[in-house]
Amino acid sequence: MAIQTLLTILLPLLLILLSTTTAFNPLTLTLVNNCPYPIWPAIQPNSGHPVLQNGGFSLNSLTHRSFPAPDQPWSGRVWARTGCTYSNNRFTCLTGDCGGRLECAGLGGAAPATLAQFNLHHSGADHSSYGVSLVDGFNVPLTVTPHEGRGVCPVVGCRADLLATCPGPLQMRAAAGGGRVVGCKSGCEAFGTDELCCRNRYNSPSTCRASTYSDYFKRACPATFTYAHDSPSLTHDCTAPRELKVIFCH
Repeated sequence: MAIQTLLTILLPLLLILLSTTTAFNPLTLTLVNNCPYPIWPAIQPNSGHPVLQNGGFSLNSLTHRSFPAPDQPWSGRVWARTGCTYSNNRFTCLTGDCGGRLECAGLGGAAPATLAQFNLHHSGADHSSYGVSLVDGFNVPLTVTPHEGRGVCPVVGCRADLLATCPGPLQMRAAAGGGRVVGCKSGCEAFGTDELCCRNRYNSPSTCRASTYSDYFKRACPATFTYAHDSPSLTHDCTAPRELKVIFCH
């Protein structure tokens, strides 16, 4: 009787322990620079998740870097920094800068920046969700390509070069008052209103709506998020992919 009581107590604890230590199938993250110029990819985890690759590195044109994703659930974002220089002991980037660091170490990037967003190894079936967001504007074309996954595993992203067509009020230039266009701001970044930023009374699915500015991004890149409460169906659940490839300038 004592043994049966002990098993009744220990069995649920054992099941909990096993569920929290399950390792998922190996998954590789690959960042590819197809741009005709160097970029400095950055990686920011969501709260409570580890920083990958120290949060950032340089990547020359037509090169790539592959590294293993965590074998436990992980979520976060990836973006490219452009126009980076190092002088007078200071590292700065024209777009996507993370506080003047080469390795962002968990810090976010300055807008505008095209974002790849990930939620890896979620649910017991080992789903990995991904999407591309222009909510914070645009700086380089970007796609996410899965390999060897099962289920809903499309290529998503924005292949268009929006720097060439960015409306005047949204343009970010390399130098104040002139210079080439290096980024295309969101309406929120350009004008800062509660309505365009989906803040305060506009921070709900019923009051946060598309604008003429988000519509510009949506027409060019329909498979992206373009405002805070855009359709969640734009993310995809891909079961046990072997690789997720972020391709800049695809």
